[in-house]
Amino acid sequence: MKNAVVLLSGGLDSATVLAMARKQGFRCYALSVDYGQRHHAELAAAKRVADALGAVEHRIINIDLTGFGGSALTDCNIAVPEHETPGIPLTYVPARNTIMLSLALAWAEVLKSQDIFFGVNAVDFSGYPDCRPEYVDAFERMANLATRAAVEGQPLTLHAPLLHLSKAEIILQGTQLGVDFSLTVSCYQADEEGRACGLCDSCRLRRAGFETAAISDATRYAKQANR
Repeated sequence: MKNAVVLLSGGLDSATVLAMARKQGFRCYALSVDYGQRHHAELAAAKRVADALGAVEHRIINIDLTGFGGSALTDCNIAVPEHETPGIPLTYVPARNTIMLSLALAWAEVLKSQDIFFGVNAVDFSGYPDCRPEYVDAFERMANLATRAAVEGQPLTLHAPLLHLSKAEIILQGTQLGVDFSLTVSCYQADEEGRACGLCDSCRLRRAGFETAAISDATRYAKQANR
C-alpha cells in the first residue's frame, strides 16, 4: 500500500475524499490545519472522521492566519455573510489552500509519499480562486519543481477527485463509500457543539446538495437557525 496525505477539514467534501483514497488502497495520513478559524468544531469533526474512516494518523498543524486577517473566517470584525453576495465572498481566506497544500507537501516528502488528496470543488462552491482546475494544475507543477523527491525521480500527484462534481454527486459518492456525514461540520460559524447556523454559504450549499441527492440530511442546526 502506498502512503497518501489527505487534507481533512472536517467537512463533507474532505471526508468523502478520505473515503475515496482509502477505497483506492492508500495508507492515509490525514492533515488538518488550525489556522485561527472562527471555531474548532470542524477540527473535532476532522478527528472523528479520521478515526471512523481508518486514517493511519491524523495531525493538526497550527498556523495563525489571524495575524493577517482579511477574511470573515479569520477576523472577528468581519461578519460571515448570511445571504448570497456577488463576486468572491468575504469567507475567502487569502492563500489558505496554498498554505495547506504546502504543509501537505512537506509531510508527503517526509513520508515518501507521491500522492496528496485534496477536497477542492469547482462546481458547487463559493467562487474561491484557489478552487479552480488551473490552480490545482499549477500547484502540482510547482510541487514537482520544488521538491527533492521530484528532482530525484519521484514526482507528486495532486488528486482532486471532487473537482468537477456537484455537491449532490459528492454526497452520493460519500454515501456509497460509507461516510457518516453526521460526523462532519461544514458551517462557517458553527457553535461550540458543532451545530450549523443554516444561513452561511457553506450551509446553503450543503443543504441543497442533500436535497438534490434525495438523501436525509443529518446536519445538526442551532435552534435559532432559520431553516
